[in-house]
Amino acid sequence: MTSNYRFIKAAQLISHADGLIIAAGAGMGVDSGLPDFRGNAGFWRHYPALKKTGIGFQDIASPEHFWDAPHLAWGFYGHRLNLYRQTPPHRGFQLLHEIAAKLPHNAFVYTSNVDGHFQRAGFDENQVHECHGSINHLQCIDACEQQIWSAQLFTPIVDEESCLLTNRPPACPVCGRVARPNVLMFNDVGWVSGRSDRQREQLDAWLQKVSRPVVIELGAGTAIPTVRIFAERQHRPLIRINTRDAHLTPSTHHVSLQMSAREALNAIHLALVEQDFF
Repeated sequence: MTSNYRFIKAAQLISHADGLIIAAGAGMGVDSGLPDFRGNAGFWRHYPALKKTGIGFQDIASPEHFWDAPHLAWGFYGHRLNLYRQTPPHRGFQLLHEIAAKLPHNAFVYTSNVDGHFQRAGFDENQVHECHGSINHLQCIDACEQQIWSAQLFTPIVDEESCLLTNRPPACPVCGRVARPNVLMFNDVGWVSGRSDRQREQLDAWLQKVSRPVVIELGAGTAIPTVRIFAERQHRPLIRINTRDAHLTPSTHHVSLQMSAREALNAIHLALVEQDFF
């Protein structure tokens, strides 16, 4: 059980900040009902058709299948795209948005999540850096012309029993080859990073403006520690929220909350209300 003191301390750190750095990993989406694919056992619970063929997460989350088995590749990514579209972001996203709105420089999001849920929750497109890209955008499998375009006009129809796309995959408007999600995959040398690069430039410019930011790290794992490394390298007060590993070296500038993102954000929001932050 996390003591009220830690929520009060987290609220105090935020109330003295001039901007919020939000560092979010896969655990942020779990409260919305999204899977985090922790290990093949968890992955196969959601994709039993792939278990039958022995295809693990790192196997299917690879660009090679878009070349040799595009209906299988899009069976997996099309199911994910539909799931992310159909699943509303949990209330914690809105609470973060409300908290950020009270700070002079609002917030900037750094996330490895590709679902676009921060934008859906009200964060401006110019406030988000998706370091692994976005499933809501497409690119050519051959990266021709380095183009990136919206996936809005593509609606995947997926046979979940076989994890196969049953309609036509999207095509590159330039060369006609199969299009793939603009997502950084495993062993991926063809990812077109232009959109993410521009987002990073916007993040770097924002970081130059703030002088007293606080970092809220949410659901960032250690297996692929991209988000954790980013959060710690800011060398700013850090609020780490994680259900499994929330450990931080004891410090007056840090708070660790071993709990879900939604639960922790509700408690922090309540503590801010009690401090007349709103």
